[in-house]
Amino acid sequence: MPRLKNKTRVILALDVDTLEEAKRFVNRLYPAIKIFKIGSRLFTSYGPRVVEMIRSKGAEVFLDLKYFDIPNTVAGAVEAATRLRVKMLTLHVSGGSRMLQAAVEAARRQAKALKIPRPLLLGVTVLTSQESGDKKVLSLARQGLQDGLDGIVCSARESGALRRKIKKDFIIVTPGIRPGGSGIDDQKRTATVAEAVKAGSDFLVIGRPILKAADPLSQTEEILGDLNGAGN
Repeated sequence: MPRLKNKTRVILALDVDTLEEAKRFVNRLYPAIKIFKIGSRLFTSYGPRVVEMIRSKGAEVFLDLKYFDIPNTVAGAVEAATRLRVKMLTLHVSGGSRMLQAAVEAARRQAKALKIPRPLLLGVTVLTSQESGDKKVLSLARQGLQDGLDGIVCSARESGALRRKIKKDFIIVTPGIRPGGSGIDDQKRTATVAEAVKAGSDFLVIGRPILKAADPLSQTEEILGDLNGAGN
């Protein structure tokens, strides 16, 4: 899967407690934001309902459940996510080659059966809430891409190194994006929009800076302005 050259996109992390809250943000921010991330917090409470709500608005879903289990279990979960027609989903690269390869095959098989695009499969290397050595991230990224993943989730700090050292096209999704002057919360490896774009990120995941803003739409428009100003 080739990367999206010169078209970095913003993903809103719907880290909220209720389906109604999620719906308010989607209604207010789509189509300024076209992709919304669902994590374990919201999916545990509402399951496929929240995916269906987002897709019914015309937006796309990043299902961030970070699958990590035996190969057969992960393959079944990926098949189910493919049936939900999510745009992308995450797996822990440390689950190993057999798990990743089973996930790739499950997504391919299910998408072919349904005659729909296969979801992008993204490997989680090291969580942005953790300290990390670049060598570990690079090793995990190479393993995941070799096993058939479409891209990697990593901080902007590692994005540049991965672009330089891995000589192939792949997608980079970067969480922990903070507008200038924002706090870092529980993220240790954060970056501004401009820093992430310069490092080679294709998708920027932003949560609290928008969710907690007095005017979420104005904050979103400011971030999109920063994105355009960064040469997007």
